[in-house]
Amino acid sequence: MPAVSVWGLPTPSAGVRTQGAGILFVSAPMGDEDKTKREKMRGVKKKLQELQSLMPNLVQESRRPSDQKTHDGEKTEALPPTSPTAGKRAWAHLRKGISYFSGDMELFGEWMKKQFLLLQILDWVLRGAAQVMFVNNPLSGLIIFAGLILQNYWWALNGFVGTLAATVSALILQQNRGAIAAGLYGYNGILVGLLMAVFSNKGDWYWWLLLPNIFMSMTCPILSSALASINSRWDLPVFTLPFNILVCLHMVATGHYNHYFPQVLFKPRTELPNITWAEVNVGKLFQAVPVGVGQVYGCDNPVTGGIFIISLFISSPITCAHATLGSAVGMVSGLALAAPFEQIYFGLWGYNCVLACIAIGGMFYALTWQVHLLAIACAFFCAYLGSAIANVMSTFGLPSCTWPFCLSALTFLLLTTETNTIFKLPLAKVTYPEKNLRFFWKLRKQELKEKEMKEKQKATQDEEDALQTEKEELRIKIEKMENQKLEHSC
Repeated sequence: MPAVSVWGLPTPSAGVRTQGAGILFVSAPMGDEDKTKREKMRGVKKKLQELQSLMPNLVQESRRPSDQKTHDGEKTEALPPTSPTAGKRAWAHLRKGISYFSGDMELFGEWMKKQFLLLQILDWVLRGAAQVMFVNNPLSGLIIFAGLILQNYWWALNGFVGTLAATVSALILQQNRGAIAAGLYGYNGILVGLLMAVFSNKGDWYWWLLLPNIFMSMTCPILSSALASINSRWDLPVFTLPFNILVCLHMVATGHYNHYFPQVLFKPRTELPNITWAEVNVGKLFQAVPVGVGQVYGCDNPVTGGIFIISLFISSPITCAHATLGSAVGMVSGLALAAPFEQIYFGLWGYNCVLACIAIGGMFYALTWQVHLLAIACAFFCAYLGSAIANVMSTFGLPSCTWPFCLSALTFLLLTTETNTIFKLPLAKVTYPEKNLRFFWKLRKQELKEKEMKEKQKATQDEEDALQTEKEELRIKIEKMENQKLEHSC
């Protein structure tokens, strides 16, 4: 009896030899074997060939690459898996390296979660300093503090104390830890601390100013939480509304004529400014662009504004571009409305436009060319609104702060449209413009796939309906023919 393999088939004998991945039967003299055994072997051969045709991959995978042979009996090496090109590998490494310090530094944030609390608070304070410009990046925050130190040591100290006090207050009030870690409870604090120092008529190093600074900064999370519960109904951010409310509250409560905390006196314009176009300083007009960016933090040094622009570029080039564009729009608007040149040089026409242009241009809307134009329109609107609010509030001895930015940005975020090229991101999905844009593209691809699937399902359903209709028509015809036959037979 011939030996049987694991497949239930005879193993190769003298008349059978293996070759390659299959089995080759070679005819040989059978001697006195009868015809029945020869037919049996033919049937086994046929069965084995059918089995090999059904499972070619299984036979190949059951053997190691080193055991595979060619028809000449030589071993063949397994082909190596296809690897990405050197250019793709370099690009992947470059993107990974850039992600360590650009964007929101997500990997650094995950590493920070494992560190002790004081180090985490320092990270949150730096992120809070950068969040004034909608940037969630501690490296950008560190560079911004460097610019503040270059501008004024006392202002930088008050800004740091305000950010720290607001962050600690949010921890005490047990606000959302993710929002605290992103600096969302610190950015109003740094503005409160900075602008209280800027508007103080006592000058630098008046240490008693730290008391109202800490108190007002610690109140920021309360106002932020309260306003968020209102704005969340329309999925809107709080922006710098707490800062505006608290600084105006402090200035109204103290005023210019105060023994302890006197404020800078703001007066409305009472005479026509002397504007001579021949006296326009073109160099200062160009300097007004970085100064306008710096005035977001109350700084009038163009070098400080340039440092702030660099900090924005590190995190998001789109944010940096829209900040520069917004400041330029504010400068042009000031010239168009015949504003005093000194105000334009001082950057007072640019800082609100900077924030408005950033907010609309890719931060809360996915960036398309339509959204880009919308951001420019918002910046122009903000400049006009800023002039109006400044004129009104100066009659009460108050600065315009960032009220124009808040009102104009909130107005444009409430915009409704039927076009899908102006897409407002859900507030929970807002990160930074580049990542927002990737989210928008991914969403659009999913929508296109769903649309294609629906179209295919509809086409299939239409075909089934058409087939069903044809069947029904055919059935009716058959019934009519049968009825006609019955009538003829009757």
